[in-house]
Amino acid sequence: MSSPTLPTGRPDITGRSKKVWFVEPGRCVVEMIPSLRSFTHDRDELMDGTAELRLDFFEYVSGVLAKAGVPTVFRERLGPITYLADYRPAVPFEVIVKNRATGSTTRKYPGLFEEGRVFAPPVVKFDYRTDPEDQPIGEDYLRRTGVDVEAYRRLALACNTVLHTLVSPLELWDFCLVIAPGEERGLVINSEISPDCMRLRRADGEPYDKDLFRRGASREQIIERWTELMGLVRHG
Repeated sequence: MSSPTLPTGRPDITGRSKKVWFVEPGRCVVEMIPSLRSFTHDRDELMDGTAELRLDFFEYVSGVLAKAGVPTVFRERLGPITYLADYRPAVPFEVIVKNRATGSTTRKYPGLFEEGRVFAPPVVKFDYRTDPEDQPIGEDYLRRTGVDVEAYRRLALACNTVLHTLVSPLELWDFCLVIAPGEERGLVINSEISPDCMRLRRADGEPYDKDLFRRGASREQIIERWTELMGLVRHG
């Protein structure tokens, strides 16, 4: 299949972080928007250069995951911030893998776990996607809608195993995924995988993820750290 011509018309879907054009049955072109957002820290900005790095990470990781039998919707990079993908309608929930207690775990359940508590095995939870902030949803609710919760869990944990190895010696504290069903390949990862949707830490606690943005880092600081991250995952 030849690569599609980059679309120039109005997107079919516009979100906070992506624009989507339907180009043929079951395929779409996605353009990354260089946006970073934190509800908790009330920060929402456009930062040039971050979209390219997010796509660098997603493109590379998708190839590694595919070799490990973990499918994503990514098909082909078309430009600095655009790629061809399988189109899957977005499901209204996301899957979060927690290897350590941090973020919403310690914020929503104060006193239950200390910050950084290691979860072995990892905790897998589901959040209902709603503005202004996603909310935890009980697994039985999902089962009542026909969701195979255990299959979603298995795919998320398989992704966790691959990412753990890939980002070493950094520590993968947590990450979130949107997983969607499809007739051709079954469950696939339908969301971007990048430092925008995970927490990565150096042994001394320094972040390589969106926590830089949450803590008020400048565009230049974020670009520098995410560029360093790409060098690490590509070359070990």
